[in-house]
Amino acid sequence: MNMVFRRKLPIPKDIKEMYPLTDATAAIKAQRDAQIKDIFTGKSDKLLLVIGPCSADAEAPVLDYVGRLARLQEQVEDKMVFVPRVYTNKPRTVGQGYMGMLHQPDPKSEPDLLKGIVAIRSLHMKVLSETGLPTADEMLYPESHRYLSDLLSYVAVGARSVEDQHHRLVASGLDIPCGMKNPTGGDLSVMLNSVEAAQHPHAFIYRGWEVVSKGNPYAHAILRGYVDKQGQSVPNYSEQHLEGLYEEYAKRELQLPAVVVDTNHANSGKQCLLQADIAKEVVRTRCASAQMRAFVKGLMIESYIEDGAQCVGGGVYGKSITDPCLGWEKTERLILELAEQI
Repeated sequence: MNMVFRRKLPIPKDIKEMYPLTDATAAIKAQRDAQIKDIFTGKSDKLLLVIGPCSADAEAPVLDYVGRLARLQEQVEDKMVFVPRVYTNKPRTVGQGYMGMLHQPDPKSEPDLLKGIVAIRSLHMKVLSETGLPTADEMLYPESHRYLSDLLSYVAVGARSVEDQHHRLVASGLDIPCGMKNPTGGDLSVMLNSVEAAQHPHAFIYRGWEVVSKGNPYAHAILRGYVDKQGQSVPNYSEQHLEGLYEEYAKRELQLPAVVVDTNHANSGKQCLLQADIAKEVVRTRCASAQMRAFVKGLMIESYIEDGAQCVGGGVYGKSITDPCLGWEKTERLILELAEQI
């Protein structure tokens, strides 16, 4: 094999014992999990906001950002439920660039996955214990999910992973909402196949074990736009797109029909400031009928302290080093405006 086996990493059980979740924070997470699940079952009609930086690149600004989010959550708790986006591993289309805190706990240093595992568990734990908000992360690697499985309240399977069998099988064993993004080429059947697979039980190999999953009824669709054959971004968040997806759900008779709309990526053409207009349009669609209100469960928004993005090592506190994000001032204003719309 043309690879070097550097070292054996600790198993998730060992890392969890080294950095345990306290009973108090576990109780907070359980309460929050119930509120989020109520949105997907229809017991609650609050709007879910999975919101935060494109990538969680440093502990201090992420904790600062989520602290602001937690204070804002108190103002709109009768209408919205926030799940901070603390994404610690990043897919790279051609395999180059910053791959997230899991790989590089210091973005300017060489990859160190052992330090990365400790760093991402520590960050997710601090967010939960200091703000009372359990987090969302992307399941880029099914094998690494167990290091965070007691901390996360929401998981996303990305556009490049959604057709992968192992992601679908592991998603079927989760007991929290798991969003399946449409692929980069836009084929909704791929996304819905993934949702359907995740909602069913399976037997498979996971981390050296033969496991049996029960199926995850909270698996659902995420619309993030797509890129056409000419390389142009094409949005898929309009009323027509949402109604079309609802019809596809009905044809398949899937459990708990639900969609979350990603306001960035190809839906905005990575023009981060457009996210505000996109979010408002989706909420308008959601408010227009009982059917859409029940179907459109939430928004996924890329937001940080400062607008835009910078290169690794750019030095601006709270500014994304991956995709451009909506800054805090505009984010706060948007959330309050959405609360008024609702």
